[in-house]
Amino acid sequence: MKIPLLILATATAFLSGCGDSSKPGTAANTVSNVVTTPGQYLGAVVQAKKYSEKVIDVSYINQAIQMFQVSEGRLPKDLQELVPNYIGKIPEAPFGSKIVYDATAGTAKMVKQ
Repeated sequence: MKIPLLILATATAFLSGCGDSSKPGTAANTVSNVVTTPGQYLGAVVQAKKYSEKVIDVSYINQAIQMFQVSEGRLPKDLQELVPNYIGKIPEAPFGSKIVYDATAGTAKMVKQ
C-alpha cells in the first residue's frame, strides 16, 4: 500500500513540474528591466537627495526663525535678519525651486519656480 502511494506522489510531482509556464516576451522584458534598472535607481537616488536637501534646509531655517522669535520677541522681517547670529548663511535652494518666507506666519518653505 505504501509503495503505490509513493509512486503516485512521485508521478504527480513530476507531472506538475512539466508544464509550459513560459510566457512570450518574458525573456525580453527581463533583459529590458536589467538594462534600465541602474538608470531608474540613479534617478531615484537623485530625487531622494533633492527632497532631503529641501527638508533639511527648510527645517533648519524654521528652527532659526523660532530661535530669533524667542530671543528678539518678534518674527524676523526677512530671512537676512537671521544671518549671522542664528544661521551662518541662507542656504541656496536646489535648482528649480526657491525658499519663500511668510513673515506673518513666521515660516519658510520650499516652492517650485
